[in-house]
Amino acid sequence: NETKVMYFILLGFPTTAELQLLLFSTLLLVYLLTVLENLLILLIIQNNHSLQNPMYFFLGNLSFLEIWYVSVIEPKMLVDVLSHDKHISFQGCMTQLYFFVTFVCTEYVLLAVMAYDRFVAICKPLRYPLLMSHKLCAQLIAGCWMCGLTTSSIKLTFLARLSYCDVDKINHYFCDISPLLNISCSDSSLAELVDFILALLVIMVPLCTVVASYICIMFTVLKIPSSQGRQKAFSTCSSHLTVVILFYSTTLFTYAHPKLMYTYRANKLVSVLYTVVVPLLNPLIYCLRNKEVRFAMRKT
Repeated sequence: NETKVMYFILLGFPTTAELQLLLFSTLLLVYLLTVLENLLILLIIQNNHSLQNPMYFFLGNLSFLEIWYVSVIEPKMLVDVLSHDKHISFQGCMTQLYFFVTFVCTEYVLLAVMAYDRFVAICKPLRYPLLMSHKLCAQLIAGCWMCGLTTSSIKLTFLARLSYCDVDKINHYFCDISPLLNISCSDSSLAELVDFILALLVIMVPLCTVVASYICIMFTVLKIPSSQGRQKAFSTCSSHLTVVILFYSTTLFTYAHPKLMYTYRANKLVSVLYTVVVPLLNPLIYCLRNKEVRFAMRKT
């Protein structure tokens, strides 16, 4: 009795009619602020020669990435908040999922690259200009995107082969992997295994890189004799470390567990953190905790 599903229904968050407008206004404001904040960072970095170094080159790429990252999810979510028709076509669902997974995986690797950049800057300052050349920075960024695109392609290859019976309801506000695995009416064990292995690789390898980099940074900073020097060294890492903790902690909860551990309510609430709240906070963290960015902002 299998039929090829043509569309899904995104259930989203159940709200009353009175709360719909408030939720829509809040989400719209957050989305616009997120895009404007990241565009402002791109503008500041582009127009200030003092910020033309690898650290801010990677920060600019992070801002560029997060503009697209939120734009894949939030516009559709805004429409669904006010609309009774919450349908999304099968092709639209797969497209949304493909780009979302690409951006998430790319950000994992990019944050690890930024940690490595801080490691070289603090632990090998004399060799920093030679080691972090323009060519290497460009290659690292290309590697981040290749990792994201490749991981997403492999995951979608297995997910798209699954069968979905009749019209299926997705208990989420966007097309994500775990909800799709749960509504499949065919054997999803292989797709789940591939998703789990890739999620661990994409999360744990960058996370180990970040941890190793900061352990080396900590030992190097502790050897600095003056407290002012130690504080200055730590200040260059604090913004990045805060962003890493926010992004990794929320996404690790969602993607580093098998389907059997999936709970709809917890997953949706945590998903709001890394798709809505964290992208809004990231530019603020880099601006408020970074003197160079604040000075460049006033100048711009």
